[in-house]
Amino acid sequence: MSAELNIYNPDELGPPMGQYTHVTRVKANEFLFIAGMLSGDSKGNVIGDGDFDAQTAQVFRNVEAALRSAGASWANVVQFTTYLVHSQDIPKFMAFRLREFPKMFPNGKYPPNTLLIVDRLVKEQFLVEVQTIAAV
Repeated sequence: MSAELNIYNPDELGPPMGQYTHVTRVKANEFLFIAGMLSGDSKGNVIGDGDFDAQTAQVFRNVEAALRSAGASWANVVQFTTYLVHSQDIPKFMAFRLREFPKMFPNGKYPPNTLLIVDRLVKEQFLVEVQTIAAV
C-alpha cells in the first residue's frame, strides 16, 4: 500500500498566509523523518554563504536528495518546519515558494509548514533550515 495523502484547508481556518495548506491527513505504512537540511554540499561546504536565495535553493535540493534516497518524492511530503535566522528573509522565502512550489507540487496541494525565526543555526553562515516529514 502506498501512502494516501489528503491535503486540505478547513473552511473554519480561512485561507493560508502563503504556499502551504493547513492540514494533511495521512494513511501510510511508513514515515520518513528528514533532519533539518542546511545549505551544505556533499563535501560539507556551505553553499551560498551570505546569500539567502542560494542557500534556500540548496536546502531544497538536499531535501529532494533525502527523499530520493528513500524512494520518495515531493508527492510524499506531509509537513515542513522551516527555520530562518532573520525575519527580514521571510519575503525572500515566500518568493522562493511562490516560484518553486508549483514545480515541486504541480497539483497545487502544498504541505503544511511551520515557520520559525531562531537566533542562529548550527553554523553562523547558515540562514535557513528545513525539516521534512514524508509518508511512503
